[in-house]
Amino acid sequence: ASAQSYPTRPVRLLVPFGPGGVGDITARVVAQKIGASLGQQIVVDNRPGAGGIVASEIVAKAAPDGYTLLLLNNAHAVSMSLFKALPYDTLRDFAPISSIATFSIVLLVNADSPIKSVKDLVASAKASPGKLNVGTIQIGATQHLSSELFKSMAGINAVHVPFSNTGALLTGLRGGSVQIAFEFIAPVVGQVKAGALRALAVSTRSRFAGLPDVPTVHEAGVPGYEVMSWNGLGAPTGTPKAVINRLNRAVT
Repeated sequence: ASAQSYPTRPVRLLVPFGPGGVGDITARVVAQKIGASLGQQIVVDNRPGAGGIVASEIVAKAAPDGYTLLLLNNAHAVSMSLFKALPYDTLRDFAPISSIATFSIVLLVNADSPIKSVKDLVASAKASPGKLNVGTIQIGATQHLSSELFKSMAGINAVHVPFSNTGALLTGLRGGSVQIAFEFIAPVVGQVKAGALRALAVSTRSRFAGLPDVPTVHEAGVPGYEVMSWNGLGAPTGTPKAVINRLNRAVT
């Protein structure tokens, strides 16, 4: 009976990333639309850090009533392999509601960088091993792991520099503390199109429609390289099926 009237108050959506990144952007766009469909506000609560553990633990321990949701993402799968123990069970403690997005990573340099292509990047790194700084958000994030995969497959030695959020990463790239950045496309595509940043390649096997002239890493000189990320919505296990279905219909 309570599920039929759901929701009667605002719903909190925990996002395990800081403001401005692709997870935050996706969550806010979807939350606005879901809120309009449900007739209640979806309040985005950013809780970045620790591979998503902080936000995830809050949701795992929340009442399973549909009023506390989680932005699930591939970092949850990553965390299972990186941490010896987690304060929740990734597979058992969350009820999936729906996937909401998949997206590519883009390799970025500053607009005035002498590095014009992936081949230039690899050649520069091989000419000066350990001198190139590669920036990403948080250690263990998809961006970080994608950069490590690139270094491994390209056979280069470069220094990883972690940043707390996308804004800080781009400031570091523009300021020269890192020479290349790995970041999701959504929060940076505007700056790429405006010419403030140069995109060398995208990580998926197919080109990104919004940047049709930017090659894939696979095309640009690192055969077989492919990374794709995803996110979705989840609720604490035990949330009534009728509430899950109501949220799924709102997402759809």
